[in-house]
Amino acid sequence: MNSLIDILLPVGAGAIGLLIGYLIRKMIAEAKITSAEEAANRILEDAKKQGESMKREALLEAKEDIHKQRNELEKESRERRNEIQRYERKLEQKEDSLTKQQKRYEQKEKEIADKEQKLIEKEEGLNRLYDKQVEELENLSGLTTQEAKDMLLNRVKDDISHETAMMIKEMESRAKEEADKKARNIITMAIQRCAVDHVAESTVSVVSLPNDEMKGRIIGREGRNIRTLETLTGIDLIIDDTPEAVILSGFDPIRREIARVALENLVSDGRIHPARIEEMVEKAKKEVDERIREEGEQASLDTGVHGLHTEIIKLLGRLRFRTSYGQNVLNHSIEVSRLCGVMANELGIDVATAKRAGLLHDIGKAVDHEYEGPHVTIGAELGKKYGESSDVLHAILTHHGDEEAETLEAVLVQAADAISAARPGARRETLESYIKRLEKLEEIADSYESVEKAFAIQAGREIRIMVKPEQINDDTTINLARDISKQIEAELDYPGQIKVTVIRETRAVEYAK
Repeated sequence: MNSLIDILLPVGAGAIGLLIGYLIRKMIAEAKITSAEEAANRILEDAKKQGESMKREALLEAKEDIHKQRNELEKESRERRNEIQRYERKLEQKEDSLTKQQKRYEQKEKEIADKEQKLIEKEEGLNRLYDKQVEELENLSGLTTQEAKDMLLNRVKDDISHETAMMIKEMESRAKEEADKKARNIITMAIQRCAVDHVAESTVSVVSLPNDEMKGRIIGREGRNIRTLETLTGIDLIIDDTPEAVILSGFDPIRREIARVALENLVSDGRIHPARIEEMVEKAKKEVDERIREEGEQASLDTGVHGLHTEIIKLLGRLRFRTSYGQNVLNHSIEVSRLCGVMANELGIDVATAKRAGLLHDIGKAVDHEYEGPHVTIGAELGKKYGESSDVLHAILTHHGDEEAETLEAVLVQAADAISAARPGARRETLESYIKRLEKLEEIADSYESVEKAFAIQAGREIRIMVKPEQINDDTTINLARDISKQIEAELDYPGQIKVTVIRETRAVEYAK
């Protein structure tokens, strides 16, 4: 029993202690809660007071801002009203000024109307006076107004024609002097730098023989050797009394060259029979083809024109065996190329294009007997086929004046072609074409009504024209000479230049008896 009490006493004491502790903590917690609630209430009251204070301050600041803005708006409004008033005063002043000006203008208009009326009256009086004076002048002179006007106009026309002719003559003389001087310098320098020799060639070739016995071997038994050679080459062999020589005749210079080479090889070899002739002709064709290629390449190197198509090279080589009026066409083309290059360099234009166009301008002559059409058209088609530029093709097409030259390079090719062809001894002109040119010159001059006689002199380099003195005066002879020269340029092809001389003279003859 005592042990149980001993046990329960500590337990009860502990429980009582716990209860007391709990009650104490509760009391403390309630005190803290009460204290916290009081503190929170105080904070809330302070916050309310502070908020009301801030609210009052914000209201005061807002009122001050509103008052300040109101004052600024009132000030700005006053300034605008003042400015509007100033504008109104200015407008009123301007309106007064305009009103005054309008009154002055109305007054001036009235004055002008009065003056205009007076001027009309004066003009009517002057017209009446003028008509009266014209009538009196017509009575005194015996001419009507229209007749007098025509007379005056004719006199003015004659004076103007005289002055125009003199001005044209002076301007042409000055321009010709300057242009001739510049052209002479350029052309002379070009010719001096590019001069080449010209050798007249014909349509026959001569092959030398070691002795006259060789002629019989060339003819062969019953003429079989000569027939074989003529059949294979297309060239006629002329074996006559010419000592130690055989003449080859043919229009195609390349075939004639093949026959010449083959015959020389046969004569040198000594074995002449149909089989050997065939072999030598084939060998000669290869040699001539190789020479054609070499001649074309050499022409390209000599002129400095590079990048040519291989077929163009071959065509250039074929020109070595072509002649025009006795002038070798390849030599002529090389000279034209060099002339174009020198003149282009002096004028500051494209030298490469000018030289290329000059070298290829007669390329159509290499095949013109194989195609239909003029050599300029054929040459342009060949150039286009083998990739030449449009400037080069244009120069080829226009170098004979068939079309209008539109580039400086084309003009240079025309000039260089004429220079090369017109050089003394460069070409031979057939008698028939020479006579036709002289007849055409005189025909052009005789087509003018005021021309009495015309004479082509100096081998067609000058035409001398006698005019009817009663139908033409000294001033219009200048215009006539210019018109005839322009017509000659348009209708004739000729080397160099033609001088047109117009002569007007009046002769008076009397006899003393």
